[in-house]
Parts: sequence; C-alpha cells; structure tokens
Amino acid sequence: MSPELFTEGPDPDSILVVEDDIDLLDVLTHTLGTMCRSVRTASTLTEAIRECTIKAPDLVLLDLGLPDGDGADLLRRLRGLTDVPIIVLSGRAEEEEKVALLDAGADDFIIKPCGTAELLARVRGQLRRSATSMAVRSWARITIDGVEIDLIAQRVVRHGEQQRLTPTEWALLRALVLHPGRALSPRELWDLVWDREFGDFATHVRVHMTHLRRKVEPDPSMPRLIITEPGVGYRFVGPS
Repeated sequence: MSPELFTEGPDPDSILVVEDDIDLLDVLTHTLGTMCRSVRTASTLTEAIRECTIKAPDLVLLDLGLPDGDGADLLRRLRGLTDVPIIVLSGRAEEEEKVALLDAGADDFIIKPCGTAELLARVRGQLRRSATSMAVRSWARITIDGVEIDLIAQRVVRHGEQQRLTPTEWALLRALVLHPGRALSPRELWDLVWDREFGDFATHVRVHMTHLRRKVEPDPSMPRLIITEPGVGYRFVGPS
C-alpha cells in the first residue's frame, strides 16, 4: 500500500485501551469504535503486555493507575515491545510527571476528564504522525533509473553526480515521493510546500517543477519520475 501522507489516511485496524475503570473503559471503547475496526482492552499491566505481545496495536491509550503495577512501569515495558504511538490518559497533572512520562516514551499526555472531540483529535494526530514516520522510513532511500534519492540525508545523485537542490525543491520532491502513484494538484503542492493562503500557486509550482526535473530526471526532456497528469497535477512514479 502506498503511504498517504498529510491526509487522514485509513482508519486504524486496532487500538489497545489500558484502563481498569470499567465505566470509563466502556466509554472509551465506544468512542474509539467510531474510528477503529477493533478496540482491544486490558485492565491490568499483565493483560496489556500480553495483548501487545500477541499482536501490536496501531496505538495504545494508557491509564496510569493499574491494580498490578504503575502505568509508568508499563510504559517503559511497552516501549521494549513496540514503537506504536502511546497516549497516556491520567488524572495526574503535575508538570514533572508529564515530562518524565514523555521522556519514558509517551507520545502524548491527556488529562482526565477529556472530551470526545479532543480524544479523537489527539488519536488521529498520533496515527498521522506514525504513518508519516513509517512512510519516511520505507521511502527515504530509493534508486530509479540511475537516480538515487535520499530524503533523510537530503541527497540526490543522478548518474553518479550529486545534485544541489534548494530547500523549496527538497520540499517539493519530498511531497511527491511520499505520495507515490498519486497525482497532486498544483493547489495541493502549494499548500504542502509553501503553506500559504494566497499567491500565484500555479506559476510557482510550474517553475519550481521545471527546476526540480532538471536535477532529478534521468532525461529532463522526457520526464520519467515526475509525470504530468493533464488537468490534474503531478505524479511521482515510484519503484515497481
């Protein structure tokens, strides 16, 4: 499946909720069930570890007060099992504790009680960031037709010669590479790369696309990697 970045993306297959308050667990399960195919639950540290060992969920929502151990201990143990997003849900609001939990591997911290809209927004945000991170790892380094693209090192080598890209060209290339096979309109690219509300986006994108192709295409006169879709936009052709 091609990574779809900067969008909501598909709903998660599985979310694990670790909470020993049965009433709250029911509410969280129902709420998350509106966006997730399977909401798994655990009410103890032992159950949570077993669930993650059997199959890692897409995200963990973790309460700190568990009957067989502190959630902070579980957080550290979970980080040894999985790198999926972990959101801590707690009634404790001390700044030092929040910092310690974030340092221990939590990706976010929500203070109880929390509204439904905020909870879902936080979960979606962490899932988007996780999907982006996975896509970057998968597509960070590719080689096509004698052109090497390394998004992490910001390095493009064409036929053995390193190319010098401007920051804008890098942002444009990154947006295209991380949406392989999907045509992005000039307006979408304008929003992703320039992040401006106003401006002549069509001209900006066209001019910078011409400069980018001169540096990354095996033969700029016959684009092979960045294809123009008439009336739609530009599509990056990833490795098959």
